Amino acid sequence: MAPFEALEGVALGPADIAGGLALSIAAGWNQIADDWAFFIAQGHASGFRAPADGLVATTAAVVYGGGVAWISMVLVAQAWRHRGLASLLLERTLRRLEALQVKPVLDATPLGEPVYRHLGFRAGFGFERWERDPSTASAEQQGGPAPDPMLRAVSPADLDRLVALDQAASRLGRRALLHNIVQRRGTSGWVTSDGDGFVLARAGHRATQVGPLVAASPAQALALLAQVLRGVGGAVFIDVPTRWADIAAWLAQRGFVRQRPYVRMALGGAPIACDDRQFALAGPEFG
Repeated sequence: MAPFEALEGVALGPADIAGGLALSIAAGWNQIADDWAFFIAQGHASGFRAPADGLVATTAAVVYGGGVAWISMVLVAQAWRHRGLASLLLERTLRRLEALQVKPVLDATPLGEPVYRHLGFRAGFGFERWERDPSTASAEQQGGPAPDPMLRAVSPADLDRLVALDQAASRLGRRALLHNIVQRRGTSGWVTSDGDGFVLARAGHRATQVGPLVAASPAQALALLAQVLRGVGGAVFIDVPTRWADIAAWLAQRGFVRQRPYVRMALGGAPIACDDRQFALAGPEFG
């Protein structure tokens, strides 16, 4: 392992997609190459590169509409941990975001929460990742989408409506992200016939990620969730705010188990609350 002084600080480019993906896979995370390409093309992704080991640490920040910057992909290779690389990258990222006059926001695990609190982040609402093992999925859940007159499949023509619904619920302007997800080959989605709700599901390295899910009511959210899960086989992740106990109970009845908790944290301003229409999130990497 090279000494710390030999590390090169770099802004990540397309050639670093493979290196970033290797780090997230080694950490057991769910990102795919499309996710890393988005961070690099739409945000500011940076890292450290070692002469022999290649990319050994990363962080990413994407500025969304609404004056918010989303921080994610804080990763360090196992052999390079406990040397301050993540803290250094995060501090540099925060200075850059301060110059842009945007509010940094992130989703933290219990292990990361005290670190971010020390930097001045304030905790907002909590959520939990629920996971479905493919062996527990019923035949109905893996059997393909059943017709539902109140729902229809998402198409690229729905983008404006999806963006408006997502922004109203999340307070984040994420047109570029939603456009990116909808265009992916591994994406499925449903929108209500009245245009009040939608759900997306995208391919991940370990599991299909369901979310965001925006709806006018818990009943509508469950209808969207049931529909999208009918068309998804294999492992599934879904990140549900803890306020939605009925959604959690519905998932548990269908073989989902809690994987881990998170908390949404923001630097500056009031803590972030969960909106009444926000039933599942896009994932900790995207908010």
